[in-house]
Amino acid sequence: MKFENPQFEQLVTSLRSAPFRPEITTEEVPAPMRLAPYSLAIAAEVLEGENDLSNGRLVLLFDPQAVPAWNGTTRLVTFTKARVEADLASDPLLTQVGWTWLLDCFSQRGIKAAELSGTVTRTSSDSYGELNSHALEGTIEIRASWTVPDQIELHVAAWGDLLCQAAGLQPLPPGITRIKKTH
Repeated sequence: MKFENPQFEQLVTSLRSAPFRPEITTEEVPAPMRLAPYSLAIAAEVLEGENDLSNGRLVLLFDPQAVPAWNGTTRLVTFTKARVEADLASDPLLTQVGWTWLLDCFSQRGIKAAELSGTVTRTSSDSYGELNSHALEGTIEIRASWTVPDQIELHVAAWGDLLCQAAGLQPLPPGITRIKKTH
């Protein structure tokens, strides 16, 4: 797919080349049309067998005129969601931990996110009546947006790291690549 703007085309090429762990599956999905003149969105899941451990969406926004609130031309917006154990869902520190996961993912990739903002939500739900046999469930949702000064592929890879962190996967040491199972 060709885009009208060569800068955006380069951003998309870099985004598509971002390295993800083999547990992550991605696909391009419809992007919001009114937030910026140019946008692209991807959805991702971290799977273990048939189990969806975490999932999310990442939206690339580009405005060649620069948006004052962004303090730049390029912005990433993410929504990341994962199931957590019931006792974690009731822990009031979980939201701080979730935000720290995001910051750590940036740090581990050696990047800075400008104009970073977001929210972390924790929920827990009990089932009743016919659903009473379901265990207490909890989720964490991390919503964030930031301006990308450069190296967008590293920012996208950091988002992939966040998906894995939220899924409970151990981080890989620098320079180590996990090989995907073939059977």
